[in-house]
Amino acid sequence: QEQLVESGGGSVQVGGSLKLSCAASENVYSNYRLTWFRQAPGKPREGVASIRVSSPSFYGDSVKGRFFVSLDNAKNTMYLQMNSLKPEDAAMYYCAAAEYFISSWDDENIYNYWGQGTQVTVSS
Repeated sequence: QEQLVESGGGSVQVGGSLKLSCAASENVYSNYRLTWFRQAPGKPREGVASIRVSSPSFYGDSVKGRFFVSLDNAKNTMYLQMNSLKPEDAAMYYCAAAEYFISSWDDENIYNYWGQGTQVTVSS
């Protein structure tokens, strides 16, 4: 069973920045599409950003231009740099890994592995 481990969540003020990390095994990092999802209380899970080694990245419309996803090959880690945070960005953030990209990147049904989540709180 592969594991994904998120970290970096916390509380930040509106307009601030936060950087999340998702550590994966070498196999998952190299061969799977890695994606950040988020879920706020009472709302459906939402795709935030997605990346794969040597492949294009994708972003949700609500975070384009503010969030940036990246990879660190030496650490087998995906990052999510979140800037200009808004109250509506507050959620539990999860990273997920999909072996086969058979539908839209934000279709949670294609993801084989999920992390435990890291909480992001945005206060005004």
